[in-house]
Amino acid sequence: MDNPYQIVNLENPDDTAWTVIGHGLHLFNMQQGGEDHSKPVIFGVIDTDGKLVGGIIGETHWEWLYVNLMFLPEDLRGRGYGQRLLTLAEEESRARGAKHAYLDTFSFQAPGFYEKLGYEVFGVLEDFPSGQKRYYFRKEL
Repeated sequence: MDNPYQIVNLENPDDTAWTVIGHGLHLFNMQQGGEDHSKPVIFGVIDTDGKLVGGIIGETHWEWLYVNLMFLPEDLRGRGYGQRLLTLAEEESRARGAKHAYLDTFSFQAPGFYEKLGYEVFGVLEDFPSGQKRYYFRKEL
């Protein structure tokens, strides 16, 4: 059989690779799951100089909140900012119709923080990175 296609290593992909692959997958997912109504959920922590120092980045889609990133500098941890960020993201997501939330974190980050806020582990990858774990959490909103 004659095959006119090649598979090549795109070591330094440009935006075209992301557009073709990402857009193609997005269209397929919409055909299978319906419109996802994807929308970002982002809250930032601003210091007294107006500088962004931390925050939370997520998105809502298919009645779910996905928490992609959450970061606070060391001196702000344990002071309620993280809980407030997550609460705001959950409240905004509920207002959009989300019924569930999910996220992942590492054992050296803050799995106990998420458990304290009602998140439950649904998956663990051992040795990711070596000697550590990657936890996958979910919560009903």
